[in-house]
Amino acid sequence: MEIDVIGLFPQAVRGFCEVGMVGRAQAQGALAMRFWDLRDFTLDRRHTVDDRPYGGGPGMVLMAEPLQAAIEAAKRGNADSRVAYLSPAGRVLNHDAVMELAARPGLILVAGRYEGVDERLVQATVDEEWSVGDYVLSGGEAAAAVMIDAVVRQLPGVLGHEDSAREDSFVEGLLDCPHYTRPEEWRGQKVPDTLLSGDHERIRRWRLKESLGRTWLRRPDLLVLRELGAEERVLLEEFKQEYRGHEYG
Repeated sequence: MEIDVIGLFPQAVRGFCEVGMVGRAQAQGALAMRFWDLRDFTLDRRHTVDDRPYGGGPGMVLMAEPLQAAIEAAKRGNADSRVAYLSPAGRVLNHDAVMELAARPGLILVAGRYEGVDERLVQATVDEEWSVGDYVLSGGEAAAAVMIDAVVRQLPGVLGHEDSAREDSFVEGLLDCPHYTRPEEWRGQKVPDTLLSGDHERIRRWRLKESLGRTWLRRPDLLVLRELGAEERVLLEEFKQEYRGHEYG
């Protein structure tokens, strides 16, 4: 996969992408990344990339011409990729969207700043807009890092274990179950007996029940969107009864 990042501070994304799983993906050859600084595409001595908005108001707007030049440069090495502008007004990134993006040959990510970018650039050159949530960030670089991390972990061979991505939260429409490691007892708290039993079927059912229960407690909206199977309905009801018994016991 090829990913280009365009913005005022692409070095912030570069640093993130040099370590961990994204860095490993590049070392393995599963991912190629390029970073483009908008100021390298300006024509004046001051390297101006923004100006005041027409109509007045606070803040600045990124100018169309430097962005267009940067996108054209990225396209020369990544011609098959769609141009994605990271914007609060875009489609919200979720697991289904991540899987859709991971199947593509590449991405060209445009990180906005200030009040955004000239709308004419969006209409002329941007193929799609993406948001990482209903909140405002200082710039699109952080959003680009989030999208890259979410997408790259889905590329074949990037994670150390083939089941790691498959068992993540949201993959099955549920939050992940709790996890434990050594020691068996930590500050008076013990690992659940089921996980020490060696009974794989019992462990599977416990993990599914905890996943269902955690989703019910923290993200009930996800359950509304998911049709539960017979086993899942039974396990969720067991969890609810145990939770209520603990809460009122």
